Amino acid sequence: MIRIQQLKLPLTHNEQMIEEKICTALGIPMGTDFQYEIIRRSVDARKKPQLFYVYTVDVTMSGEAKLVKKLHKPNIQLVQKSRYHFPKPGELAMKHRPVVVGAGPAGLFCAYELALHGYRPVILERGRRVEQRTADVVRFWAEGILDPSSNVQFGEGGAGTFSDGKLNTLVKDPIGRGRHVLEVFCKCEAPSEILYDHKPHIGTDILTAVIRNLREEILRLGGKFMFETCMTELVSENGALTGLIVRDSHGERQIDTDIAILAPGHSARDTFEMLAQHALLMEPKPFAVGFRVEHPQRMINESQYGAEPDMEHLPVAPYKITANFPGQRGVYSFCMCPGGYVVNASSEEKHLAVNGMSYYRRDSENANSAIIVAVTPADFPGTDALSGVRFQRALERHAYELCDGRIPQQLYGDFKERRVSDGYGDFTSCVKGAADFGALHELLTDDMNRCFVAGMEQFGKKLRGFDRADAILSGVESRTSSPLRILRNEQLESSIRGLYPCGEGAGYAGGITSAAMDGIKVAEAVAKQYHP
Repeated sequence: MIRIQQLKLPLTHNEQMIEEKICTALGIPMGTDFQYEIIRRSVDARKKPQLFYVYTVDVTMSGEAKLVKKLHKPNIQLVQKSRYHFPKPGELAMKHRPVVVGAGPAGLFCAYELALHGYRPVILERGRRVEQRTADVVRFWAEGILDPSSNVQFGEGGAGTFSDGKLNTLVKDPIGRGRHVLEVFCKCEAPSEILYDHKPHIGTDILTAVIRNLREEILRLGGKFMFETCMTELVSENGALTGLIVRDSHGERQIDTDIAILAPGHSARDTFEMLAQHALLMEPKPFAVGFRVEHPQRMINESQYGAEPDMEHLPVAPYKITANFPGQRGVYSFCMCPGGYVVNASSEEKHLAVNGMSYYRRDSENANSAIIVAVTPADFPGTDALSGVRFQRALERHAYELCDGRIPQQLYGDFKERRVSDGYGDFTSCVKGAADFGALHELLTDDMNRCFVAGMEQFGKKLRGFDRADAILSGVESRTSSPLRILRNEQLESSIRGLYPCGEGAGYAGGITSAAMDGIKVAEAVAKQYHP
């Protein structure tokens, strides 16, 4: 097939105009028989206010090689389309069904691939089904009643379910796992544009239904789900896994298994503590902390697209910004949510953490993202694998105390002056959960605060108004990634044979798609050794 890149079209265009553009690029008359598939679509705002959509398309027609050779254009090439292939099964026999611990994107996609290829996995999830979990989260935001096992962090779908549902990733992907993840999402009724949008997203409202459909497909393929069931202990013999102790409403019992995929998510702190007691090889790793920062979405749209952009034909504008200062910490935006909400994302009593969330339409008045500063194990108390966990907990405990469990907020100008705000400026917060004004400047160290302010000032030079005095800060953003890594070998096993660490919680991913890809990677590793 022929791949054509850099097809520019006006904001208001239709399918016929795309076909005309293809014909012009290939030098063929309209009416020529061909089929095309959109591979990538993005907005070109480099010459604002002149804006364009830019497409990459794959065209199938007769005489492709001859035509491409004749055209000799750098943006037109012959390509061979390859699809993702799961490996052939290995020779070893499993004594029991494999167990997947955690139903976030890593666990679900690992379970899906295993179920699809006949391995009939059992999936353990401490939280509830996504339908019940959604009700628990809504109640928490409305009434402040936290269920430590069913919240923004725990439950079917994982922490990414209550986010923006962003599906872009920077993970190198030579064998097509990322595309396969998107195709599975579409099979589960995600919108088809995720297959070609430059920055695909689903939104929390649609993602919950997609997760439910993925569960139903795993069940149809022979998998088994055990919700409200938490793994509390490992059982091993001679360095090899033989079972898991789990706790549910009936008490504790043992599940015999020689293969377990450990995909607990980045907030499973009790699980990390249990693993440390078993001397599983783990190490602390760098992550980042900071604050959610809100701006009017209209301001971001105008900064990215130019004055008075045609928002009827444009997606609400995102941004991604970074700053590095010699000898200082990196500062950058994380999990940007256009048209989104700041949410209370706590999972432990008397601790408070925030996150960002958008619905599919991204239609709130505000944009928000985490503006975070890098931290390393040198910042943590102690040197063991759990030192980052203790660091996070201390921040979240302090954040909770600032406003007695309500989300502490502060205007950026007041943050710089180290004074508690007494009201909003020209816009108000879009927030899920109770909020109040507090001394956010007391949460981080002076060095971290200096870097945060330096980053905000630099970002104000890139996006007009970003450092405005009434930008709203909410804290604390502490769950940007796992604070530790569970070590694994070339076969992706931990220091206990048969136990496969997986996904963001284990320290090998950073988002929905990368976690799902790592889940698939671990499913492949299991399949290469064992037959169904």
